[in-house]
Amino acid sequence: MLAIELPRRTFLKSAGALVVTFTIVPALAASPAGAKSVAKDQVDGFVAIDAQGNVKIFSGKVDLGTGVQTAIAQIAAEELSVPLAKVEVIQGDTALTPDQGATWGSLSIQAGGVQVRQACATAREALLDMGAKKLGAARGDLSVKDGKIQAAGGKGVSYGDLVGGRQFELKLDPKAPMKDPSQYTIVGKPVPRLDIPGKVTGTFTYMQDFKVDGMLEARVVRPKALKATLVSLDDKAAKAIPGYVATVRKGSFVAAVAKNEWAAIRAADAMKPAWSDWAGLPEKAKLWDHVRNTKVAKDEALQTAGDSKAAMKGAAKTLAATYDFAIHTHGSIGPSCAVADFKDGKLTIWTASQATHSLRKQVARMMSLQPEDVRCIYVEGAGCYGRNGHEDAAADAALISKEVGKPVRVQWSRADEHGWDPKGPPTLLDLRGGLDAAGKVVAWESSVFIPDKPKPYDVTLVAAELAGLPKDAAFPGNIHQGMAIPYTFPNIAATAHWLVETPFKPSWIRTPGRMQNTFANESFIDELAAAAGVDPIEFRRRNLNDPRGLELLDRLVKLADWKPRNGRPSPSGDVAKGRGVSYIKYELKRTYVGAVADVTVNRKTGKVKVDRFFVAHDCGQIINPDGLKNQIEGNVVQTVSRTLLEELQFDRSMVTSLDWASYPILTFPDMPDVVIDLIDRPKEVPWGAGEPTAAVVPSAVANAVFDATGARLRSVPITPDKVLAGSKGI
Repeated sequence: MLAIELPRRTFLKSAGALVVTFTIVPALAASPAGAKSVAKDQVDGFVAIDAQGNVKIFSGKVDLGTGVQTAIAQIAAEELSVPLAKVEVIQGDTALTPDQGATWGSLSIQAGGVQVRQACATAREALLDMGAKKLGAARGDLSVKDGKIQAAGGKGVSYGDLVGGRQFELKLDPKAPMKDPSQYTIVGKPVPRLDIPGKVTGTFTYMQDFKVDGMLEARVVRPKALKATLVSLDDKAAKAIPGYVATVRKGSFVAAVAKNEWAAIRAADAMKPAWSDWAGLPEKAKLWDHVRNTKVAKDEALQTAGDSKAAMKGAAKTLAATYDFAIHTHGSIGPSCAVADFKDGKLTIWTASQATHSLRKQVARMMSLQPEDVRCIYVEGAGCYGRNGHEDAAADAALISKEVGKPVRVQWSRADEHGWDPKGPPTLLDLRGGLDAAGKVVAWESSVFIPDKPKPYDVTLVAAELAGLPKDAAFPGNIHQGMAIPYTFPNIAATAHWLVETPFKPSWIRTPGRMQNTFANESFIDELAAAAGVDPIEFRRRNLNDPRGLELLDRLVKLADWKPRNGRPSPSGDVAKGRGVSYIKYELKRTYVGAVADVTVNRKTGKVKVDRFFVAHDCGQIINPDGLKNQIEGNVVQTVSRTLLEELQFDRSMVTSLDWASYPILTFPDMPDVVIDLIDRPKEVPWGAGEPTAAVVPSAVANAVFDATGARLRSVPITPDKVLAGSKGI
């Protein structure tokens, strides 16, 4: 028996009603006829109401600690007119929830939440039809409150009374009317996150805490180099460890299995593998030469306007700059973990994956199973922000469980997480700009060197690679996005040089590409503004033709009490203060963010501290302003860490920054104050907030360092050594 119970709806067929009865079962439905619908075009894929009027929402988008679960509950409660306390959100269970795509790209609310809203609106309209018939009243005379339909004469009927133990047989109606925002009582309100009480009191079950009865523990023995192969294995000492159960070996995949975690760790450490030599990584000191000299698979024009070459030739002044952005690891504070149970040809995985439906297919390919024989169930982990090691831990556990015939838990170590999770790839960018005699931009050219992106959008599973099983190519994310600029320059050429390879297995990491590309773009905008002798915000305003963007910058000026800054600063003294600005319209089609960073630079040591960070934010309709502020603050804190501190260390064979000492992150004393102005547009569509603010942080900080010291920092992370080197002679 499992240590927890998992819900599955029992289908009792009846026209025009919702499924409302739930049974508690530990595994997949015995037959397709008994399985819950997960169709994205069916109301039943998303919504269920029981006889007490409690609502279950089935979401393929998952909460990665971002507050999405609370926001989706708010959307459902609002559209169905039920109390928030009566809504429960089931997330990322491939047997229960629709495949709404991976939880990435800040699309959980913009895409996933809107689908839930449409399903709830369709359900509400059907319930009103049923209520009118039940009460013998005209539809126009009915009102809904707290899950009860009320007729003008006083008679009423609850959702629970209407639907009993039955299900809707309805497709989502794209024309089902949405509630008017003027009637909102839940959406747009600062609702406390539903998950926080359990996390604060220690009762919340993270993936790292999850257990099932009869579970064994396993530790994978990692190669001494990233692409080393196993030559031989001596596990005699491991077998002597109390609690040892088995050694799993498949190709170069080796794992110690034991009755408890400590025994698994000791057994893995006791093994004596012999590995082949491999030293295929570039020299770290020559990384950017390596990137620039890597073979280009193809070039792609990302944005074009006019004739930039001709305009550049005729410019009164030209500028050129190269920017680089270091390799980052995801660095989840809680290392990845998963539990898998292979039984009777069926595989169940409990995972903190941000893409359970994709993982299901990927693991099925790896293990030569049909996707319908694999069930992935989301259990929240300790952070993610991109494709980290969660999927790999799941693949480890699945492979080991099949070999030993028991449920298996795999908990990665810190060294596993830093050494073997995929990386945000190194990014190298060249920019050129031309100004006329009046300081107006006449030409803009940019190019980026980034690894090519294969399909499908998966990342190679470490277990599949080591075991020699079917695997997918590594997808780095849509890292070309953000190269296109929002400014109305007459001549633009933005180009991607797609590279055939990259030093480490890549995957998307928070704000993939948009952060790196915006760092270069918005830093270079500042360089052009300084060359033209124009205040950086005024320079942006002159080159924008977007009312929402202009309003946002006006709000930012007021929020930060911005004073015009022109020309090159002349610093003096050991401590200098500066302010920098950055702006983005995310992917040129959603969420506007403007930011001002206030920094202090110790010119003697080179240390940069971000004191305050001002954010003006327009993501359309706001679902939960409190949750939105959480997201913006998290974006700032994490990205200040990435901007000032984070950089992968490696030798020719493997990652060497395997702990927090060698891969430091921001600590509490250096946390900036974050000041936020939210622009709510209730009648607009809701856009995402999980990534856009992160995109503007590195450039705002770099521009602030220039304002403080006169030094242009074009390389992330902005370390003391780089600050000192850049400040020489200033």
